[in-house]
Amino acid sequence: MSNGAQALMRTLVDAGVTVCFSNPGTSEMHFVAALDGAPEMRAVLCLFEGVATGAADGYARMAGKPAATLLHLGCGLGNGLANLHNARKGRVPVVNIVGDHATYHVKYDAQLQSDIETVARNVSPWVRTSQSTEALCRDAVEAIATSLGPPGQVATLILPADVSWSDGGVPAAPPTITPPPRNTDDAIAAIARVLQAGGRNALLLGGRALREPTLMAAARVAATTGAKLLAEVFPTRIERGAGLPHVERIAYLAELASVQLAELDNLILVDAKSPVSFFAYPGKKSDLVPGTCTVHVLASATQDVLGSLEGLVVHVGAADSVPALQAPIRPGRPRGKFTADKVCKAIGHLLPEKAIIVDEAQTSGVMLPVMTAGAPRHDVLALTGGAIGQGLPCAVGAAIACPDRPVLALVGDGSAMYTIQALWTMAREKLNVVAIILNNRSYAILNVELQRVGAASAGPMARSQLDLGDPALDFVQMGLGLGVPSVRATTTADFVTALEHALGTPGPHLIEAVVPSTISGLKLKLLPHVLGSLAGLPTPLSRAIKRKLAP
Repeated sequence: MSNGAQALMRTLVDAGVTVCFSNPGTSEMHFVAALDGAPEMRAVLCLFEGVATGAADGYARMAGKPAATLLHLGCGLGNGLANLHNARKGRVPVVNIVGDHATYHVKYDAQLQSDIETVARNVSPWVRTSQSTEALCRDAVEAIATSLGPPGQVATLILPADVSWSDGGVPAAPPTITPPPRNTDDAIAAIARVLQAGGRNALLLGGRALREPTLMAAARVAATTGAKLLAEVFPTRIERGAGLPHVERIAYLAELASVQLAELDNLILVDAKSPVSFFAYPGKKSDLVPGTCTVHVLASATQDVLGSLEGLVVHVGAADSVPALQAPIRPGRPRGKFTADKVCKAIGHLLPEKAIIVDEAQTSGVMLPVMTAGAPRHDVLALTGGAIGQGLPCAVGAAIACPDRPVLALVGDGSAMYTIQALWTMAREKLNVVAIILNNRSYAILNVELQRVGAASAGPMARSQLDLGDPALDFVQMGLGLGVPSVRATTTADFVTALEHALGTPGPHLIEAVVPSTISGLKLKLLPHVLGSLAGLPTPLSRAIKRKLAP
């Protein structure tokens, strides 16, 4: 007879959940022991819970199905919340297995006792504590089905130790997933009429709309109606490169995003939210859609995105339209002064076919989209929820989901320190990940925000909170100490050579790129004034400034 943990393991595997990113403790030992009875389950040890949750996010984005995490009580779950927040915002399926004290032990309020359900609800719409071994596997199937959605979401199953170790576990059959409905014909036809009426219109694509089939359908609509194609500022996963439609991402800075949206008559949402400012700023709007623009929903997060777009193709007569596709073109080999822009240029110059880029470069990655636009086809995974520390763990998960594809993680120095332990997992699992740490020795994005929120008069003590240069972080030593071959590049030539070597050599690699801040000095001081002036400038000039600041 199986115990609860053994039956749960078989239920997960039979439902296609075959990877578990773990950081277990005492309460989870029976689940750990059950791993040996389920060779189909790949268990990946992570040294920090934020690595486990971020890896589960990256895995699901590329695999299209959830991984499990194994976390220790409320404290362990709490350590993983930031990257579960990113998964929630990206509508990514994740199944958390969180151990708890035995049901009869809870009343003693032991040292690690906490309200796990309350912790979980911050990031997980579905939360349940299994009350019996008999109910455990049924609960697990419901968690898996809920995580898949649509929309995808984080589901958290809390596993008391005695429910895990007790006999009587019975594996449950995999869930039956019902395909989501597309939007109604009437709704699709109404949007078609809006597009056919002319004017300045745009499709805003997010979530599932940024994969090749949906991109092609959207591009046919654009070719027929003249609508512009836009993407969310931080897409969960976007397929791009030569032979695919080019989609312009909404800018992170609200003032620049407003330039992109200005003068639109209609904005059609396709698995995307209506754009808002990332933060609130004194005297500035939070809603970025112009007051003269009407927002329409072609496909919500709970609807069939491809089916709805294909319906729109038919209604606007775009079935035979030829979509505009990105031509194959690469930037030349970079030379000259070493900057973050040269790092982006080198990536565009060398990017392999089918690469996966995990982009957490912050200010240092501004030029990455333009430098890689015509590179071979690749995927980009972005910082969906804005909680930094995603890049390295997400790369772990993506590499395990797609072992035949090279993964590049572009990470800022401050971001890297949140989850640097991910390097150890890369080494242990021998993953083909190139971690590029852009070390400008500051929280550079916060220096920008310090200016934008009107706190520019901050003195040396305030500014010291954004400085990472004293003492200087040594990522080469950290990488080597965690088992990853690591080098430092201080010149453009050194970086290109290091990247060529890393891309041509199996296993993980770390390149520390020591670069100056992209926005600093006079440019940093002038930025708030330039941004503040955009609304009053002629449209061609404001768009030119936008292209200069965020191509």
